[in-house]
Amino acid sequence: MSKKQINKNTLRQPAEKLPPVTDEMWEMVNEEYRQLVEEFINVQNHSPQSKKQYSSSLRQFGWFIYRSLNNKPLYKITKRDFLRYISFLRDERKLSSSALNLKKASVSSFCNYIENVVADEDENYKNFRNFTRGLPPMPKNRVYEKIKVTKEEYDYMMKVLEEDENWLGMAWLATAFRVGARRSEIIQFRTEILNYPIPEGQNYILSHVVRGKGKSEDGKPLQYMIPLDVLPYWKKWVDSRGYESEYIFTTQHLGEVRQMAPTWADYFCSEVLSGILERRINVHIFKNSCITYLLESGVDIKLVSKYVAHHESIETTSIYDLRDFEEEKKKIFDNF
Repeated sequence: MSKKQINKNTLRQPAEKLPPVTDEMWEMVNEEYRQLVEEFINVQNHSPQSKKQYSSSLRQFGWFIYRSLNNKPLYKITKRDFLRYISFLRDERKLSSSALNLKKASVSSFCNYIENVVADEDENYKNFRNFTRGLPPMPKNRVYEKIKVTKEEYDYMMKVLEEDENWLGMAWLATAFRVGARRSEIIQFRTEILNYPIPEGQNYILSHVVRGKGKSEDGKPLQYMIPLDVLPYWKKWVDSRGYESEYIFTTQHLGEVRQMAPTWADYFCSEVLSGILERRINVHIFKNSCITYLLESGVDIKLVSKYVAHHESIETTSIYDLRDFEEEKKKIFDNF
């Protein structure tokens, strides 16, 4: 089967990410702002990933204060100043509405901390108010249509990756499509799983506990069902990489072996898988695709929700369901 037969959609490029604010750039931002950001990040009971996002967003705003607002102190920032920042992100950097909302939420949470905590002890902030509050909501962009990865497309991508002898890519793709774990959870799977005994008659093994998405430092403890057909791809990659590691998903640079960073998956999807299918493949579509494929295969949504998606309710799981119900829709007006 050719790539053209699989999908006729053209590739669509997302907006480029903001360049990171380097340590050298950060040092140029006024010292008070930097100290307040550090204090705010340290006292929050957020996950490591959330702390990283907050830090990045607040550094971006700090750099804008330095570059465009004459590096003035935070207590002198106005709603108009912040709207200038939003306009810059939207019009100059072409950020999506979701990215804008993330940047706004980070600054808003930071301002709430200043208003509720710092204002009691710092005279300069005695009358400080969250300058993001009361601003008009961000108009939503037209979002990219979520197009599921079908089993047929999965098989095709695996075939191309095998021809390229991309054993790491095959191991990751098999895990993303068959297990349904998020990118930050996939990289936590350990090689010890390959040595777990397989109960007779069981077509999966249960993973060790991984840290799932959650607000606290510990996140949500999860155990994933690993279908047995995924294990040969893990073993092929582990046997071929030429070094030992406690983790399945690793990278090596200049002889240094590291646990794979979550962002590796973004690169792999945009630079490799998108080229194979000739359409935009986003890393987040694989949880949708895994859930949808199981539902299409006749697995009860309650089981998928509890044991694969790890959702609190089937209502949440239904959001990930990308079935089109074409055959069912044809029958709606049969009795008219």
